[in-house]
Amino acid sequence: MLDIGSKITELRKQKNWSQSDLAKAVDASRDIIGKYERGENSPSIEMAIKLADALDISVDYLLGKERFGKYDKETVERLQEIHNLDDGTRKTLFSIIDTFVRDAKARVAYQ
Repeated sequence: MLDIGSKITELRKQKNWSQSDLAKAVDASRDIIGKYERGENSPSIEMAIKLADALDISVDYLLGKERFGKYDKETVERLQEIHNLDDGTRKTLFSIIDTFVRDAKARVAYQ
């Protein structure tokens, strides 16, 4: 069984939102948000989309199907754009990213 409820709870708390805040953001009642979080009810597809949008995640992450779901949407969009680049451009970009990551790790190691 999918554990959507605990994800909703965790993500809502990360935003420092109450159940009422989330309910308002998705045009639902606080009671239904509580039922989702307790696993007493599952959101419809339409509600899952609203929840994902409000919580700034993908529906796939909410359903447990995406490993990068905790990344903000901007990062996910950039990853998709990188994926769509030609091989040469992607290799060049990865080389640049690797350089920045290596340098950042070195700075932390020598602090």
